[in-house]
Amino acid sequence: MLSTVQSLIRQGIDDQLHLGAQVCVSREEEVVEELASGDVTEPALRSGPACGAINSESIALWMSSGKPVTAVAILQLLEHGEIELDDPVAAFLPTFAAHGKQGVTVRHLLTHTGGIRSADFKFPRDDWGTIIAAICDCKPEWEPGEQGGYHTQTSWFILGELARLVDGRPIDQYVREEIFLPLGMNDSWVGMPPDVFTGYEQAGRLLAMPVTSAGRFAANNKVSAEWNTRPRPGGNGMGPVRELVMFYEMLLAGGQRNGVRILQPETVALMTSRQRAGMVDQTFKQTVDWGLGVSINSAHLAPNGAWHLIPYGYGPHASRDTFGHGGAQSSIFFADPVHRLAVGIVFNGMPGEAKHQQRVNAVLEALYEDLELV
Repeated sequence: MLSTVQSLIRQGIDDQLHLGAQVCVSREEEVVEELASGDVTEPALRSGPACGAINSESIALWMSSGKPVTAVAILQLLEHGEIELDDPVAAFLPTFAAHGKQGVTVRHLLTHTGGIRSADFKFPRDDWGTIIAAICDCKPEWEPGEQGGYHTQTSWFILGELARLVDGRPIDQYVREEIFLPLGMNDSWVGMPPDVFTGYEQAGRLLAMPVTSAGRFAANNKVSAEWNTRPRPGGNGMGPVRELVMFYEMLLAGGQRNGVRILQPETVALMTSRQRAGMVDQTFKQTVDWGLGVSINSAHLAPNGAWHLIPYGYGPHASRDTFGHGGAQSSIFFADPVHRLAVGIVFNGMPGEAKHQQRVNAVLEALYEDLELV
């Protein structure tokens, strides 16, 4: 059915933008299309682990597309009465108040308005405690809530630490036990045990994510034991594309899937509504609306109807209330409530921001057209 999408993926392979791709599209919790094409058996094209042909069981790196998982963890704690969105972060983590950050709230972290986009740490070199201490010691760029700018790592480590402080479990254990396993996402992780990584590696299930921006395939350490056996709540979720689509099926169904409830419907409605609207994002330099841990379709906010300028958007045909998240130069996952679609796409290749945006925009435009939804 997705003939144009398939052609675009093959063209990207020929142009050395990616080694291949996984695509999964479901409607009403039923998969309507699942594609997996490409091959990474050539050693020079790998970033470390032994890989074979890309298939639906392959373990893909989600990059920032996994951020909404951490958001759902925080919202579960909100439902339990253990966290409020407008609680100051420093109420749980007193050292976070340093340098005037005492006004930064949980809501600010989830909407990228906390002003703590950078801190002096390196992942995976630094351990969890060192990373948290570095973020606590950073200086905010703006008054909390007054501006917005996408936070790639910092706020997500702090959200993970809040979950640990409140619940007692580290964030990787929490999301595994409270989100992934209940949903049947059995091969999904945010930092996996070393023996699990080794098992996937030996089975040839781990997919490389090479850098392709120089017109060739170059190694990338982001699919390695060093990167993926410790949690990075905003960036190293891994699993088959189909499994993260199951997560979006849960959100589309008001917080439950196959009779398993993860969130209450009113919490899902809060998460996926515009909590930050009409604000220029200081990182992306475009107006991008945000829910709680998800971006809301902002194509209509692009100047002169130039929907393709919105970074990590959902294409020209997605409904205005579509929500989801993209991963750096590689992936997009979203739910379209009007069309009742849950969509996941991972390209195994990072060609630079401009080429990735062209690639993903073309595929998303074609996807709705192939499905005859326009």
